[in-house]
Amino acid sequence: MTYVYRADRWWAGRAGRIVTARHVPVLIGTLLGVAAVAEALAWHTRTPATPQFLLLLCLVCLGTTLPLALPHPTVAATVIAAAGVLSLAAFGTLTVAGLAAELIAGYRLGRDGVRSVAVLLGLPYLAVALADPADARVRVPSVLLAALVPATGLAGTIRRAHTEARANRTTQQEIAGTLLDHAARNERARIARELHDVVAHHISMISVQAETARLATAGMPPAGAQRLSAIGDTARAALTEMRRLLGVLREDAQAEVADRRPQPGLRQLNELLDDARDASGTGTRLILSGPPVALDPGVELAAYRIIQESLTNSRRHAPGAAVDVALHYTGDALLLSIRDNGPGPPATPPTNGHGLLGMRERTAAIGGELRTGPAAGGGFLVQVTLPTKTERDA
Repeated sequence: MTYVYRADRWWAGRAGRIVTARHVPVLIGTLLGVAAVAEALAWHTRTPATPQFLLLLCLVCLGTTLPLALPHPTVAATVIAAAGVLSLAAFGTLTVAGLAAELIAGYRLGRDGVRSVAVLLGLPYLAVALADPADARVRVPSVLLAALVPATGLAGTIRRAHTEARANRTTQQEIAGTLLDHAARNERARIARELHDVVAHHISMISVQAETARLATAGMPPAGAQRLSAIGDTARAALTEMRRLLGVLREDAQAEVADRRPQPGLRQLNELLDDARDASGTGTRLILSGPPVALDPGVELAAYRIIQESLTNSRRHAPGAAVDVALHYTGDALLLSIRDNGPGPPATPPTNGHGLLGMRERTAAIGGELRTGPAAGGGFLVQVTLPTKTERDA
């Protein structure tokens, strides 16, 4: 059954390509024209007529078939219908080839042209049938065409509707797949940010605290110092592995939208600074200026994470350096400034770090600006301008 189904689909696809090929209407129109002329000549052998009459009849027969080669379905169907009505009204006959060409033209009109014209093209044939109801040679093909031309047009319309519906389903599936892909990348970017900002921050504190305890505790037994050193080494190894994992998570998520409603916020800033002081054993000051205003939770989250990452970078790249964290509230923005008095940025920036990238992502997600670089007088400076409200709340 599977092979039969695949064979049917193969033949259906091949037939569809043949029917829609550009040269097919020309070929069909030519073959039907030859058949119509041959039928007219055969009719002449049974009913002798003058050469002029026979020539006109052959021209009309060609007019009922050859226009199928025209590229515009509406024009082709109209010309064929006019020639068919003329053939019935003037000569009292219509060839079988002309009848077939009329039905094919009606189907093409419903599929690719103006659908309402297919219904209107049946009316002239109805008028011819009513004009001479006694002549069966005229009445039968006229009534037949008056009914079949709209029917073939309707069949072409149904075919076009099925094709459009199939195309719409394909488009919807592609859109759904794109949305799922974006959602997956957005989630991977969010997980990467949270891993870097939260887990990596705490592991970094473990490493710093272990090293500080080993160096600051006088008279520590060698075994204890060795264990603290092992804790620091393990924490640094964990950070290395986490950076590798973050590289995998971020490989196709460059600038996704951040999650704007999680905690913590600036209310937890004092706890963050206290932890930083305890971990590094150096001074960390908080400087506030301007009247505080209520911030969007997404802005508070971004500010908290940027300060957290800046403190982590200071401990990693400038151990023992003092850090000043300044928050300045204006009417429509929050200005952050995190500065340390360390040696400043390295001559060769690290290529496997994700801290500054995460800061830029968070800042861009809420429409802010971020600048990083050496501070005047030495040290490293992070300056951030965040709007007090996000676009959603504006």
